[in-house]
Amino acid sequence: MIRSCQGGDDSLSDQLMDDRDFQKKLFSRRKLLRLPAQIATLHAAAGTSTWPSPIASEQAAAQLAPKPSPVLSPEDDAFLEELEKANFRFFWEQADPESGLVKDRCQVRSTDTSIVASIASTGFGLTALCIGEKRGYISLSDALHRVLTTLRFLWQLMPNHRGFFFHFANIKTGERIWDSEVSSIDTAMLVCGVLTCRQHFIGHHQIERLASDILNRIEWTWLSEDTTLLQHGWVPGEGFLPYRWDYYSELMMMYLLGMGSSSHSLPADAWNAWKRVTFDYEGLRYIGSYAPLFTHQYSQAWFDLRDKRDSYANYFHNSTIATEVHRRFCLELGKQFPDYSEELWGITASDSQHGYVAWGGPPEMGPIDGTVVPSAAAGSLPFLPEATLRVLKNMKKRYGDRCWCAYGFVNAFNPLTNWYDADVVGIDTGITMIMAENLRTGFVWNTFMKNREAQKGLERAGFKAG
Repeated sequence: MIRSCQGGDDSLSDQLMDDRDFQKKLFSRRKLLRLPAQIATLHAAAGTSTWPSPIASEQAAAQLAPKPSPVLSPEDDAFLEELEKANFRFFWEQADPESGLVKDRCQVRSTDTSIVASIASTGFGLTALCIGEKRGYISLSDALHRVLTTLRFLWQLMPNHRGFFFHFANIKTGERIWDSEVSSIDTAMLVCGVLTCRQHFIGHHQIERLASDILNRIEWTWLSEDTTLLQHGWVPGEGFLPYRWDYYSELMMMYLLGMGSSSHSLPADAWNAWKRVTFDYEGLRYIGSYAPLFTHQYSQAWFDLRDKRDSYANYFHNSTIATEVHRRFCLELGKQFPDYSEELWGITASDSQHGYVAWGGPPEMGPIDGTVVPSAAAGSLPFLPEATLRVLKNMKKRYGDRCWCAYGFVNAFNPLTNWYDADVVGIDTGITMIMAENLRTGFVWNTFMKNREAQKGLERAGFKAG
């Protein structure tokens, strides 16, 4: 029987070593962040992609035209309620009650003793507290206490550099773990959670003040002192990482937050600095990256880009096309991996039987081996509701406790080899919960977008209705 994770009393060194694939995972994610720029440069030189370009052709737009928000069946809504409630349990139980920091990942088939927190997981966790309070999973007083605990720790005790936080930290002390970088994108995900709390608990002056203080301390202009392209991160004693956010990816939230800042605002032309490479698959054209599906999902967990476009694209529609393309890509892979079907598809950066892998496509990134990643479909719930719900419901019904645990779906599994992950990962659990709620009610979108920083960011980026 899959069990809920419980904390342990092991020594610090034992607890750090217990995170079995941490160093491999850290390397893989950093390597993943470099791939879009490296590969896209080669393909652009070869003439297989263009920039800048308006988004999709009229043909593609007609095939996947935006539709009104779906009316979910009682069965679908009950399934999503069960999923969200399980996801919330992770963020409630696997956050340290004294710091509010949330674990990067957690074992679900044995007692978990890890102490590695992720600031991105913490951002998802803060958003989960808003959803949990709204849905009655916890009381208002419990939610307020946990939010205040987290914001006070982030403001007063958590080490930072110019307002940016280290990617990974000790869940109890907040101290940097391993050689993790001060991360621009992970700080952005944290800030999205902070701002969601500020708006959801509006009128609670301590939360409003702490959230604003945390945001206004971030020196976005420091990341772009000599360029309009933002840096991936900074390492003490070494300086900036040699990579910049220059190709379409989950970067949109970071640029919009920086442009919406009231204290260290990025220039408006920063929005035009990063490249938008167009891809074509079976006549469907969309802006994308040589990177997994999550790049189309993360920014839109908070930023509501429905019925909006800048001078390049309607990015919500763009993500709908990208998800449909990924679905078709997986069905084509079904010739090699017979587990992939209309009822089972979806690959994005995840655990695998052989460690952490940044896989997906098209074009194929791998080596793909038939593994399925639940958060790939779940993160696109608002984009392709019918197709993604079919996949998620089939996973739970067909594979049961092998792929389902107290916190929802495990991170990944492979029916062909009978491998089922022993972990859940905070950011993948988080994107699942938020996108499920956005599909059901739009709550996170509606709440987050009331923040003046979000509105200002979109305005300065040139977004208009349409």
